[in-house]
Amino acid sequence: MFDRSMRISLASLCTLAFLAVPPVRAGDDPKEILRHALRANARDRELERSYTYVERDEQRTLDGAGAVKHRESTTWDVVPLREDAQFRRLIERDGKPLSAKEEQKQQAAREKREAERQKVDAQRANETPEQREKRLDAKERGRQREQREIDDVVDGLDLRLDGEEQIDGVPVWVIEAAPRPGYQFQSNDVARFLGKMKGRVWIAKNDYQPVKFDAETTDAISFGVILARLNKGMRVHVEYTYVNGEVWLPKRITFSASARIALFKGLHVEGESDYSDYKKFSVDSRIVSAD
Repeated sequence: MFDRSMRISLASLCTLAFLAVPPVRAGDDPKEILRHALRANARDRELERSYTYVERDEQRTLDGAGAVKHRESTTWDVVPLREDAQFRRLIERDGKPLSAKEEQKQQAAREKREAERQKVDAQRANETPEQREKRLDAKERGRQREQREIDDVVDGLDLRLDGEEQIDGVPVWVIEAAPRPGYQFQSNDVARFLGKMKGRVWIAKNDYQPVKFDAETTDAISFGVILARLNKGMRVHVEYTYVNGEVWLPKRITFSASARIALFKGLHVEGESDYSDYKKFSVDSRIVSAD
């Protein structure tokens, strides 16, 4: 249940909950600080896709006493292709290099992704003006939808400016957040999480980017056709690092949670994702084999 895609989706929702901009004074409404931070964060997500990096994920399953009964980890080399596409090459499993068979699978996956991107590039090179306009309109609708979600998040939270701090020499605002009683979120996915979460976010004063945040569920959250349920008390912690003098990118994500699947099987898990070795990457470059 708590595979990488689940962890990243949880972290993304929490980031959306607690993340071009005019000046904002420290004494201003924390809602406006958060609103500008969310919008600035969209720029960082675009810049992130121009970097390569190494990601190591570890997940631990715990017994009823909190002792680790199973541990697994994977390490990935992540390379951007074009626009929002990435190639994720598995390079280690549980701290050990891949077998020859697994390397072959990674090679095949890489070739498939390259072929898919080349197909998309060819289609766009030959698209008609009408097709291009339709594609750009869809992209603009997506941007507008994201802006509405940002406003929905800000409007649905009770926010309190809890002072100022410094993290690694960076002055930050500290904002506490909790669901606003009686507010009906417009997005079901957002409401499912934000209506039952509280947290704290540290936002850099110079560029309105999140430096770190903590979030915790205050009630159980149910979802999915298999009646999966996250129990009260799930915690997510995210830290960012300033890269190349231009962008804040994830440094570390940790989580701990308990859950039930189909209301019968109980799970107690914790884990982390660590991000390192960020390097600027040209999307005009090609991925080549190690040979």
